[in-house]
Amino acid sequence: MHVPLSILSCQRVLAAPDPLFPERLHARRFEQQLRLLTRWFRLIPLSRAVAQLADGTLPARAACLTFDHGYAEHAAVALPLLQRAGVPATFFIAASYLDGGCTWCDIVTEVVRNAPGERLNLARSGFASYDIGCPQRRRAVIEMLLAALRLLPPQERLARARSMARRVTPTMLSSDQLLALHRAGMEVGAHPLHHTALASLSNAAARADIAAGRSRIEDILQAPVRLFAYPSGKPGEDFEQRHGRMLRAQGFEAAVGMAPGAAHSGSDLFALPRCAPCAQAGAAFLLRLAGNLFTRP
Repeated sequence: MHVPLSILSCQRVLAAPDPLFPERLHARRFEQQLRLLTRWFRLIPLSRAVAQLADGTLPARAACLTFDHGYAEHAAVALPLLQRAGVPATFFIAASYLDGGCTWCDIVTEVVRNAPGERLNLARSGFASYDIGCPQRRRAVIEMLLAALRLLPPQERLARARSMARRVTPTMLSSDQLLALHRAGMEVGAHPLHHTALASLSNAAARADIAAGRSRIEDILQAPVRLFAYPSGKPGEDFEQRHGRMLRAQGFEAAVGMAPGAAHSGSDLFALPRCAPCAQAGAAFLLRLAGNLFTRP
């Protein structure tokens, strides 16, 4: 019998609703989701689920909750809600973001969100002048800039984003917050050090980025890190089977991507699928999770 495993992926959990992006997950809605998850699923740590997948002892309705990147709100907002609900989770950390970091996407978003007036001149960053006279136009400019920058190499992309901002407001975990997650009993896994898609790197660079990211996290936690999440996570595009072999050789136990569907006993433990559920609660949330159970990665 192939018992399915649902692995759910979250990024931001905002303290309050975002007027510019009302569809983004926030604390009240996340609390509602946790109530639904604990009612309909058996939530277990990812490391235990991986072991039970391997030996065929996975319980019915098993699910795991994971978080990516390492946002400060994971400790400040998500952790208290997880503890209150008694839900375990795994947090995948891009170690280069720790202690004052910010993703290029968040830099761009905040520049446009906080720009005064009705026009934003980004000529010095290689773009144009844009009408931002209403929230809809601000959001459209953000989405246009993100789409354009996403096509650039990672270092150039970050440099262009930083050139838009007079100063960058940190959004990521501090080392102390990461340690707090670990001491609260949450699992901590690794991204590559710079959160770069492994397929864009040479084999040597990929191995080095994997090892460096894990090493920094282990130095902070003084504990082994055995779980990994591929940035972006599209199989065959962002990572390949060779990267799973690299991870296995470095002693990791499993890795998750972002292919839809549920994992089963025969799944490749170094290319486990994950579902990004909608930020809604109620029927829409449950329907998304139910549909994922019947999707084969």
